[in-house]
Amino acid sequence: MDLGKFHSTTLGSLLPSEVIDEIRNFLEGDPDAEYSLVIGTDSQEKIKEAKIGSLIVVTAIVVHRKGFGGRYFWKKKILPKTHTLREKIYTETLTSLSFAEQFVPLLKKSLNGNMPKYHLEIHVDVGEHGETRAMIKEVVGMVTGNGFVAKTKPEAFGASYVADKHT
Repeated sequence: MDLGKFHSTTLGSLLPSEVIDEIRNFLEGDPDAEYSLVIGTDSQEKIKEAKIGSLIVVTAIVVHRKGFGGRYFWKKKILPKTHTLREKIYTETLTSLSFAEQFVPLLKKSLNGNMPKYHLEIHVDVGEHGETRAMIKEVVGMVTGNGFVAKTKPEAFGASYVADKHT
């Protein structure tokens, strides 16, 4: 299973195992705290970074200690360009779901049954204002149908702020 290379503003380039170690260490730093583990994806067509007809897709994983900050990591990939907004949002949502289905079991395994209190959320880049409002039920249904909690804008900072910052 290849999760690709990750990046961190403070740590640089990381392997998936190193990201898991960093998250585990952060969670173990205060085992009694409450945490959010957030996965979000954003995408943008950028001609200067990718070939014409490509879509830059960034998935972010954020671990947040309630009231005490957090850390985040991201990975970037290039996919074929989408042709509609609906296709773009589906690509982002399915990328987050696919990532969560691979990453979360690896993280749980590394925690060895020592499970701090954390809430896993998938952040989708849709909201009540703007063109994506008609898609909220669809993408939230995709996420919840796969057993995850979905957050939309303005609560979807993992997609609309963190991942967006690196697209």
